[in-house]
Amino acid sequence: TAQRLVCSYRRAHLRLCLEKLKGLVPLGPEASRHTTLSLLTKAKLHIKKLEDYDRKAVHQIDQLQREQRHLKRQLEKLGIERIRMDSIGSTVSSERSDSDRGETLHSGRSGAGWEEVWPAV
Repeated sequence: TAQRLVCSYRRAHLRLCLEKLKGLVPLGPEASRHTTLSLLTKAKLHIKKLEDYDRKAVHQIDQLQREQRHLKRQLEKLGIERIRMDSIGSTVSSERSDSDRGETLHSGRSGAGWEEVWPAV
């Protein structure tokens, strides 16, 4: 009858799906023939293992992105400090060249001196 034919197609489709699942799930070296229940149980465990692996990978990506942002901020900070130090170095150079010409560091101003060149940090 038609109902038997439908059931036959359904069972054939189910067998095909289970064969595909066998190819996707690591079954291990146990018996060469697996029951449907054992196959589905192993598939469930495999899916959980993959989800855990994915969760750990996402967590590691988040950590690495945070570390990258921190390192970029540090690099920017060091770049700004380097520019400032280069700027201070050129000011010291020009002050030294003034003193080399016989001019004093104070240049006649009261209180001016190294404090202006090397600000307290």
